[in-house]
Amino acid sequence: MAEILPLPKKFFVTSGKAVSKVSDLNAFDLALLRAKIGEQNLVSVSSILPIGIKQGYIKSLPMGAITHCVLAQQRGAEGETISAGIAYGFRTDGKGGYVAEGHHHGGKRALKEILQWKMEEMAKLRNCQFEKLNYVIEEMSVPMDHYGACVAACVYLF
Repeated sequence: MAEILPLPKKFFVTSGKAVSKVSDLNAFDLALLRAKIGEQNLVSVSSILPIGIKQGYIKSLPMGAITHCVLAQQRGAEGETISAGIAYGFRTDGKGGYVAEGHHHGGKRALKEILQWKMEEMAKLRNCQFEKLNYVIEEMSVPMDHYGACVAACVYLF
């Protein structure tokens, strides 16, 4: 008998950024909380949007839930500009879509260009085209005497 593997039915995209005087880990934790995924056990997955998946809105998830996501994160220290983001798009032939994550010691504009290149390469390797590319990017300049973190995620729901 064939084994049936779980396929996500919906996804949502979220992001957040934060600073901390204590550590970059604490800034990352707060950025996850601001993105509404800081109380979950995040499992990093790769970048495939299955056929038929629908985009939804940010959902309140149970504390401790095993949560599959494509996660981009960038941490930095005082004086640095940092950014993290994702790009996603659906194929024009209706056969699902893809997500690319990226992080950068630099600004949003440069990261968007990097994400666009990644998505274009994914399409080229698969000989397909995208309907439209969507971007969610967080950027920040980390203040003096602080640590900072930016996150962006595509969260899968089953």
